[in-house]
Amino acid sequence: MTVEEHIRKTIAENPVVIFMKGTPDFPQCGFSMRTSQALKACNVEFAYVDILAEPEVRSTLPTISNWPTFPQVFINGELIGGCDIAMEMFEKGELQSLAQAAAGTVEQS
Repeated sequence: MTVEEHIRKTIAENPVVIFMKGTPDFPQCGFSMRTSQALKACNVEFAYVDILAEPEVRSTLPTISNWPTFPQVFINGELIGGCDIAMEMFEKGELQSLAQAAAGTVEQS
């Protein structure tokens, strides 16, 4: 499997996935930390890929997503964006709704 196939498979098989520096429990940059915390606060399970541990993914993903920076959040196979967009969506309640719908865990209000 090529790196591109691995990336596309990861995005396709996970309703919510973040490509980040480090892991959600041990982020290696502030942007990845803030974004993964926002996803955790959505109360959904999400996959992650540590791009520091997978340098081929780090160099290939920007050409697939047309997004140059990390982290990158994908929901239902679609790039949502990076830290600033994810945080803006979280503050508006949009990230929670989108992530919960994708994960099939819509909370009752």
